[in-house]
Amino acid sequence: MDSTMTYRLGDRDVRRLGYGAMQLAGPGVFGPPRDRDAALAVLRAAVAAGVDHIDTSDFYGPHVTNQLIREALAPYPEDLTIVTKVGAVRGPEGSWDPAQSPAALRAAVHDNLRNLGLDQLAVVNFRVHDGSHGRSEGSIAEGYGALAAMREEGLIRHLGISNATAAQVDEARAIAPLVCVQNMYNLAHREDDPLIDRLAADGIAYVPFFPLGGFSPLQSGALDAVAARLGATPMQVALAWLLHRSPNILLIPGTSSVAHLRENLAAAAVVLDAAALDALDTIGATR
Repeated sequence: MDSTMTYRLGDRDVRRLGYGAMQLAGPGVFGPPRDRDAALAVLRAAVAAGVDHIDTSDFYGPHVTNQLIREALAPYPEDLTIVTKVGAVRGPEGSWDPAQSPAALRAAVHDNLRNLGLDQLAVVNFRVHDGSHGRSEGSIAEGYGALAAMREEGLIRHLGISNATAAQVDEARAIAPLVCVQNMYNLAHREDDPLIDRLAADGIAYVPFFPLGGFSPLQSGALDAVAARLGATPMQVALAWLLHRSPNILLIPGTSSVAHLRENLAAAAVVLDAAALDALDTIGATR
């Protein structure tokens, strides 16, 4: 394996192109998948293609994606790292509600352990959530500290943080070792540029969520033009740009389609020349 396409996540080197399981749940990341067999096939195809980093959460569904992962992949390959997150629950109609108390976090960790069929979670991200989907300042000491205690108990091997400001990342690192930060970042949303560089200098992985724009997919004439010239899809180019941006970036694009999965993984082979990089950099500069 090309060493430039792996990065340290906790105590393992993982491929920089992984897989995010969120889209395996039903519409709105709520309820069962439209096609359960297709969802299981995507997970098995990802691992067969060499994916060794899967991102999930027990609040996807809820419980749905973790149960699918267990059904499709257990007993798990030794080199597979499953990363989950806690800090929210789903309301009866699918709302995303904060669940940040120590008791709620402990319940969530045990839900993840049970539904994934694991004795220890490899990496748990503390999802900072105040009821909105944006970031907001405020101490994360109580919640992250509760997860740090569970790490000491052996329920969790490594900790990360998600949807966090730079100040919250610093606060977390002062409480317990941090192996990854999972924030929104892509070609068009680049407010974390300074944070990415700082984490890279310290050997900490940065995992963009919504690397392709999420619920509002990236749309750009410059992106389309680069993709057409390189003979790639716009989404492949967007992923390739993220891989080029910094060696500590790990990608977890999600899909419920095997064909789309293979298309995403092929982004690792897309080579961006200087002209392409110049054109793509203008996208973030205009936001």
